[in-house]
Amino acid sequence: MTSAYLDYAASAPRRDDVYAAMEPWLHGVVGNPSGAHSEARRAARALEEARDEVAELVGSPPGGVVFTGGGTESCHLAVAGVAREWVARKGRAHVVVSAIEHHAVLDSAHALAAQSSAVQVTESPVGSDGVVDADALAGLLGISTALVSVMTANNETGVVEPIAQLAARVHAESAAVFHTDAVAAAPWLDLRTATAGADLVSLCAHKLGGPVNSGALVMRRPVDLTAVSPGGGQERGRRGGTVDVAAAVGLAAALRAHDRERHEVTARVRGLRDRLERAVAVLPGCQVTAAGAERLAGTSHLTFDALAADELVFLLDEAGVCASAGAACSSGATAASHVLVAMGMDAARAGGSVRLTLGFATTPAEVDQAIDALGWAVGRLRAG
Repeated sequence: MTSAYLDYAASAPRRDDVYAAMEPWLHGVVGNPSGAHSEARRAARALEEARDEVAELVGSPPGGVVFTGGGTESCHLAVAGVAREWVARKGRAHVVVSAIEHHAVLDSAHALAAQSSAVQVTESPVGSDGVVDADALAGLLGISTALVSVMTANNETGVVEPIAQLAARVHAESAAVFHTDAVAAAPWLDLRTATAGADLVSLCAHKLGGPVNSGALVMRRPVDLTAVSPGGGQERGRRGGTVDVAAAVGLAAALRAHDRERHEVTARVRGLRDRLERAVAVLPGCQVTAAGAERLAGTSHLTFDALAADELVFLLDEAGVCASAGAACSSGATAASHVLVAMGMDAARAGGSVRLTLGFATTPAEVDQAIDALGWAVGRLRAG
């Protein structure tokens, strides 16, 4: 059976042009960019060209890019780096994160608070549509607030946050650094405008069709932070360790491809996503999550009342459709996603959530296959 891959938000198919850009740095002599000989200088030139390109595509000054091992490390560097810097300089740090952040942000923040009484973490609420409440966020700010982190778009529901508005409010009412996790948003939005106002932007490559273990923390303005991986002074002392030239080049190539294709791909995929949702909305107990909010073009988050997400995903896989459950499983028990809980969704509905995410290579035939598979799977589960 032909597989319909509708899990781009987990990892996108690898792009041929990304591989072509990386190929010179995947075999033979690849100099250490920190060295002084000719091969090292050649690697350093490629690294700096990639850095400049990522900076331009995100809207930061040249040099404002720290290459990392992925989105999780990028988020951790932002959260832990700023918080530790504040503790070192001011004795305490208050970190505010939205309640719907990826665990890369949430777990990093709460781990810091567990390790040190000098760090306090507060979660800012969202509305039923998954959008951060600007007034509630502002009400949490204080003199010790070091960092505010709100993702550009949610990785589960696809809901887009008003980053420019939130960042402006935070900067007007505090001295906090504003960080945004743009990993989910990068394949769909113009990051120059979508992350406007943010001081720090986290990215990763594999959601863009680039390599795994490649990411960046982009500084749209200078920010003091403590390196969480000290070493030989690489990345201007912000992240120790020899930089993977191929990974950096791959991230730049993936961002470049999406920037080039964004308008055409977004319009085409949004049409496919809307067709999918119109077709499945008639299924018993089906609802489209945050249907009235601004969402990423490729994300369709669906809930089915009184059904189990893991069973739905299993049956979809049997039908050749690759999708993700919108709930996390632990020790055999299905628990509602923290994102849906924060949105106030009841447990019976949240437990039957499925995320279908389309991307640059999604075809109408794959969408048709998903429509048929969902109808079959829901019917089979409803029949008992």
